[in-house]
Amino acid sequence: MVVLARAISFLTANSTLVGLVCLTITFIYLLNKILNKLMITSNSPNPFAMDTRRPPQPLEKDHAVKDKVLKQGFTAQKIPDNLDAIVIGSGMGGLTTASILSRIGKKVLVLEQHDQAGGCCHIFREKGYEFDVGIHYIGEMANNTISKVLVDQLTDGQLQWEPLDETFDTVVIGKEGKQRRYPIKSGRNDQYRKALLESFPGEEKAINKFMKMLRTVKRQSLIAGALKLIPKKVCDFLIHYGIINLISSYFTYADRTLKDVMDELTDNEDLKAVLSYNFGDYGTQPSKTSFAMHCLLVNHFLKGTFFPIGGASEIAYHIIPTIERSGGKVLVRAPVTEILLDSEGKACGVKVKKTSGDVDIHAPMIISAAGVYNTFQKLLPSKVTSAQKPIEKRHKGVQHGVGAMSVFIGLKGTKEELGLPAGQIWAFTDNDHDKSLEEYINRSAEDAGKDDIPLLFITFPSAKDPSWAERYPGKSTCTMVTLAKWEWFSKWEEGKMSKRGEEYDKIKDAIGDKMWEQCLSFYPHLKDKVEYFNVGSPVTNKYYIQSMKGEIYGLDHNKERFSSKTWHTLRPETDIPNLYLTGQDVMTCGFCGAMFSGLISCCKILGRNLMADAAALRKRIIKQK
Repeated sequence: MVVLARAISFLTANSTLVGLVCLTITFIYLLNKILNKLMITSNSPNPFAMDTRRPPQPLEKDHAVKDKVLKQGFTAQKIPDNLDAIVIGSGMGGLTTASILSRIGKKVLVLEQHDQAGGCCHIFREKGYEFDVGIHYIGEMANNTISKVLVDQLTDGQLQWEPLDETFDTVVIGKEGKQRRYPIKSGRNDQYRKALLESFPGEEKAINKFMKMLRTVKRQSLIAGALKLIPKKVCDFLIHYGIINLISSYFTYADRTLKDVMDELTDNEDLKAVLSYNFGDYGTQPSKTSFAMHCLLVNHFLKGTFFPIGGASEIAYHIIPTIERSGGKVLVRAPVTEILLDSEGKACGVKVKKTSGDVDIHAPMIISAAGVYNTFQKLLPSKVTSAQKPIEKRHKGVQHGVGAMSVFIGLKGTKEELGLPAGQIWAFTDNDHDKSLEEYINRSAEDAGKDDIPLLFITFPSAKDPSWAERYPGKSTCTMVTLAKWEWFSKWEEGKMSKRGEEYDKIKDAIGDKMWEQCLSFYPHLKDKVEYFNVGSPVTNKYYIQSMKGEIYGLDHNKERFSSKTWHTLRPETDIPNLYLTGQDVMTCGFCGAMFSGLISCCKILGRNLMADAAALRKRIIKQK
C-alpha cells in the first residue's frame, strides 16, 4: 500500500495528468494482485472436488416418508455433538451454505422456526391439495449451466426439472374487453428477442439496444460478485475514486432506474411495459429499481424456464440428506431468539425458545439466513444492537421490501379437462406500471379490494408438474400473487392464525376476491370448479417466513441497494466475529439468488474461490460427456 499512498500523494500535490496515469496504473496493478489472490485457493478442502451425482431415484410420493426428512422437530436430544456451525433459517441460502460446508466434513445444525424446512421453497397441503408457496418457475436449469451444476451437487443429482413451454409468460395490458396480449418466449435460438420483434415490428432498434444492454450487464456482473469478496476498505477506495467504473460498466447501469432506461429506449408505452413486466418477480416498481437488477432477472430466463418435478418440497427434501451425511441436522419448530456472544463479543451460539425452557446451543460459527433486519434488530443482544449504527446508515438506501398477497385455489378437474396452461399470465390494468401501482398502494385498507388490482400474477402449478396427475388425480391448483401494503394489515401482526377477527378477514378477502374476479376474466369456466380458496396477507408471510413487514423478497430491490456504495456492504462477513450472513439479502431474491449467496458466503468462510472450483467441476462434467 506504500506505492499506492505515494501515487495518491503525487496526484494531490501536482494534479497533473501524469499523476492520474500513475494512480490508475498503480491501482490496476494492485487490483490484479487482489483478484489473483482471490483466485488462489486456500488450504481449505475443495467441496467440489468430486461429482456426487448419482442416478435419480423414483419420486417419493409417500407424504409420511417425506415429512420424516422435512419435519424433524427440535429437541435438545437431537442436537449433534461438536458442531462446526449453526445456520439460522432453512431457506435456499441457509440450506446451500450448510450443504457446501457439509461436503468438506463440517457438522452443521440448521434451525428453522416453521414446522417444515425449505423457507419459501416449502409447500402446504389442505383439503386434498398441495400448494407451492414460493417456487413458480426457475431459469438456468438446462444441463451444464453453472446453476444446474451447483444444484446437482447440492442434491446429489436427485432434484429433477421439467422444462416449461417456450411461451412461459404472457403479458396482458388493459382492462377487460380492451386487453392486449404479448407472449414472452425463451429458448436457445434467440426466442425472447424474436417474440418481441413480432409484437413490436417497428421497434427493432430499441429492442436490439435492450438486448445489447442485457449482454453487457451479464458479462460485467462478475465484478459485482467480486465486490462481495474483496476487502471492504479496498472496495471503498475503488468506489470513492471512481475507479470501479473504469474497470466495469456494471454499476453505471446499476445506478440508473429501469424507468429511466425505458424512457430513453422508446416512446412506445406498451413496449416499455412489456420490457419491464417482471419487476413483479422482485417487487420494486420501475421508477425505483435498478436497471442492472432487472437485467439480471431477464437474463436468468432467456435460455428456458423450469419447474421442479414433484413440487418445491423436493428441493429441501434432497438437500437435507447431504447435510446429514456429515453428522449435521435440519430441525424445525426451533425459533432462534438470540445469537449468543462470548466475553470478547464473538458469536458463539444461539438461544432456541421452547415452552419447556430455552435451549442454548454453542458452535464456533453462526450463519444467519434470517435476513439483515431480523439478524441485527432482533437476534443480536440489545446492548449490541443499541451500540450499532442503524441498518439504513450502515447500508445506504436499504429498506424493507414490499408486502405481498397470495391466493391459493384448489380446482376440481385435470389440467386437460380445465384447459390449464403451463405458462403464467402477468396482467396489468395499465401500461404505466408506476402510476397504477402508486394509485393502488395509496388506497386505504378498506378500499384496497374495491377496484381492480393493477398487477396480477396468475399461475397453475399443477399444470407444470408431470408427476401431479398421479399424485393428485382429478385435481388442479391455481396460485395468484400481487403486491400489498404492510400498513393495511400491521395491526394484526401479533394475532393468531385464522383468529385475527372479522375486520381483518373482510379486508384480506376483499382483495383476494377481486384478484379471483380478474382471474376469471381469463378463465371464466373455472368459476364453478373451486373446492378450496385461501388468501394470505403480509401478516401471513410474517408468521410463516418471519419477514418483519410481510415482504417475500427480503430487502427492497431499489436502485440504492444495487449501487456500488451499498452493494459491497451487504456481504457475508459482519462486524461480529464468527457471525456470517447468507440468503437473499446478501445477493438478490429468488431461488438462484439465494443459492449463490450461499456459495459466496462459503467462499468467505472457507477463504476459497468456490466459484472457480464449481466452474472446474463443470468443465470436467462436460468433458466426460
